[in-house]
Amino acid sequence: MDASLLFGLDLLGVVVFALTGALAASRRQLDIVSFAFLAAITGVGGGTLRDVILGTTPVFWIVQPAYVVVCIATAVATFFLAPFVEYRYRLLLWADAIGISGYCVMGAARALDAGASPLGAVVMGVVTATFGGIIRDIVAGEPSVLLRKEIYITATVAGAGLFVVATLVGVPFWPAALLGAFSAFFVRAGALTFGWTLPAYRSRPGRQIPPR
Repeated sequence: MDASLLFGLDLLGVVVFALTGALAASRRQLDIVSFAFLAAITGVGGGTLRDVILGTTPVFWIVQPAYVVVCIATAVATFFLAPFVEYRYRLLLWADAIGISGYCVMGAARALDAGASPLGAVVMGVVTATFGGIIRDIVAGEPSVLLRKEIYITATVAGAGLFVVATLVGVPFWPAALLGAFSAFFVRAGALTFGWTLPAYRSRPGRQIPPR
């Protein structure tokens, strides 16, 4: 892997996630400090949890401040440009789709490098891709993406899973990474465009929940 290219793509992923945090702040008409806070916790939240679980110390943004800097820069730019952008929630969803597609692969790759099992790497990819968005929605008071009917977590499972399988059978890193990222984006894009869902739980008609 080209370390400089990988670092650049990692920064790009953080920017995309930071953008979703800043867009959430714009929908709530918050001040610029709140923009920066939401952008930062969304941009580095998933990677932080990943490093904590994997025991990577210090956490990535502690030793490389560029991650926080790009989050703040994204927040400032969004603060001034968001008023000119229509359909900001739709943009948030599509930016989030791009972010989870890249980060489910990045998280799985970091986990494999740390010696995680294939299943553990897939789980780590899912956690890395989704945790920042979960925090964003909770802090901003937005409807959680996890509670929407459209496929969300399944897209990250598909992306991370295909990347890990491709890696195990000997596919070079970049083709495997592109396969995983594009697969995750395809599934999430289909969910946003066509409303793809998985079968939902339904209780039996007329069934009463017994009192305690």
